[in-house]
Amino acid sequence: MTARRPGPQGGNQHGGNQHAGKQVHLAAHFPGINSATVWTDPRSGSQIEFSSFEHLARTAERGLFDFFFLAEGLRLREHQGRIHDLDVVGRPEPITVLNALAAVTDRLGLAATVNATFNEPYELARRFATLDHLSGGRAAWNVVTSSDAFTGENFRRGGFLDRADRYTRAAEFVRTARELWDSWTPEGVPRPFAHRGQHFDIAGEFGLPRSPQGYPVVIQAGDSDEGREFAAATADVLFSGWGSGGCPPGRRGTRHGTLEAGRAFYADVKRRLAAHGRSADDLKIMPGVGVVLGDTAAEARERAAEVRRQQVSPQNAILALEQVWGTDLSAYDPDGPLPDTDPVADSGITQGRTRRGDTVETARQWRELARRKGLSIRETVIEATSRISFVGTPEAVAAEIDTYVQREAADGFILVPHLAPAGLDEFVDRVVPLLQERGVFRTEYEGTTLRSHLGLPEPVWKG
Repeated sequence: MTARRPGPQGGNQHGGNQHAGKQVHLAAHFPGINSATVWTDPRSGSQIEFSSFEHLARTAERGLFDFFFLAEGLRLREHQGRIHDLDVVGRPEPITVLNALAAVTDRLGLAATVNATFNEPYELARRFATLDHLSGGRAAWNVVTSSDAFTGENFRRGGFLDRADRYTRAAEFVRTARELWDSWTPEGVPRPFAHRGQHFDIAGEFGLPRSPQGYPVVIQAGDSDEGREFAAATADVLFSGWGSGGCPPGRRGTRHGTLEAGRAFYADVKRRLAAHGRSADDLKIMPGVGVVLGDTAAEARERAAEVRRQQVSPQNAILALEQVWGTDLSAYDPDGPLPDTDPVADSGITQGRTRRGDTVETARQWRELARRKGLSIRETVIEATSRISFVGTPEAVAAEIDTYVQREAADGFILVPHLAPAGLDEFVDRVVPLLQERGVFRTEYEGTTLRSHLGLPEPVWKG
């Protein structure tokens, strides 16, 4: 049983199902160059050939997903002065890829991650408006920021921005882009623009008419307090973190991975919207998740454990350990015990990747986990950095996704498969039909734009 293909005229979003609840939103993240990807599996394909992007995008559209999501890499990361192993294949520029995908998809939203620290409003607004026109109103911009001077070295002005200024620049960047998109009237009449602000002082005429969505959907990736406030004020979608959660394989590994934590995060972000004159429905919260399926619960757990072993090779286990400890640990045995020393502060051993949080506390927690369960270095890294979020039979996974949405722990999920390009196939074939039977997922696309898929209002022209 497979999800139905979208019909050319759209259709009823609820598809006539009888027990419809709150509708689930789904999106697909191309796994790209990260530690979630399993490189050793023979089904793993190229990370840069167009056929890989096309396969995953077509699968997402066959599954009637809201959008297809690409990350961004602005510099090859380094570890101990060498190019990080996961970056050796490179990463194409996302908007270019999505412009090509616009020609081979009909309804699927197309979301690109583009940094607001290292770009300028006019050029970026023009590129996204072009994508929105070419795709018939399916463009989205995932706004990210950086205070990383290492990455900034790739840019003319050095790119460095003090951490305290990242979100103020990003907020002004989005406001400025929207002013540019609004500078043409809905009737297609161009008008001059002028923006005078702290970070941007520009004036002129924008080169493209107002696009089919008014302007692209804005996504914010991040769950710090600053990120939550920025999303509440500015974003249409919040892509909350799916990093390490200290959970073993077979359990959820997002930062808000339990139902209770998800509900608390969801409520905190939604309550912030009112202060910005927005309603709860104006922002969709969609955590990133991994999924592993099996015909039985035991088979799913076994498959999930094997995926984690593949993601955390002995070499990757030591690398992960060095990123916490900030020092060369190549002499340590991955099957041996963790170091009993504390991490080195500001060592610079890893460039282009942020060492998150209190590393001394992280090391303490990892040592306690290893002591309590008798784990080796590799086993500890596997258990402490698990990213697999939904593990079980298709029926169990569909029920759990539905529960998270109905209980207001999320509005939906962005799926991050561990294989490219075929990592989404099984979910679309086996889980999507079950969500449709529950009446919580569309059986046809109702509209043509990404805003219509997400149930977001059209932006009011502010000319």
